[in-house]
Amino acid sequence: MKRVILASSNPGKVREFRALLAPLGIELVTQGELGIADAEEPHPSFVGNALVKARHAARAGGLPALADDSGICVPILGGAPGVHSARYAGEPRSDQRNNEKLSAALRDHTDRRAHYYCVIVLMRHGEDPEPLIADGRWFGQWVDGARGEGGFGYDPYFYLPELGCTAAELAPAHKNQISHRAQALARLMEALRQEPSR
Repeated sequence: MKRVILASSNPGKVREFRALLAPLGIELVTQGELGIADAEEPHPSFVGNALVKARHAARAGGLPALADDSGICVPILGGAPGVHSARYAGEPRSDQRNNEKLSAALRDHTDRRAHYYCVIVLMRHGEDPEPLIADGRWFGQWVDGARGEGGFGYDPYFYLPELGCTAAELAPAHKNQISHRAQALARLMEALRQEPSR
């Protein structure tokens, strides 16, 4: 499995996945580079959406496909924004408006716990009946003032108490060691290593 389609057009995710997979000798080609349109994401769960995206890309591209669905979940808001994280403030997608909306939703709450969640699905081919599925959670808390220039999405407001900084203040290499996406991908790679050769 040397060439894999990434079922995403999010530039931040593409950068992170390329950095995470490069040491494994896996060439990542995005679905956009192959002319594959984004799949619909109709499901209320991260895993449901990731399965749809991976299967769509594998069928259309004729290669193994990797898809993640991820977002930020805030317990005091019932897990919102959750699967709606990318479009929390509506279309067109806007990190700034999403962050402003979440800050407003938390204004009257003292419980600022939040976590990023990521589920990754790998389809070996378009009709794979046994997709590999792995997930990861990255725990932190919401802060009102944006801090840091790195990362993307909610990273400038996602504070990591044990490190004393936001996700946007981390060096990319450090983030790629500890993030929800890094955790999920590490679990996926471990599952792959344990597979009998096909």
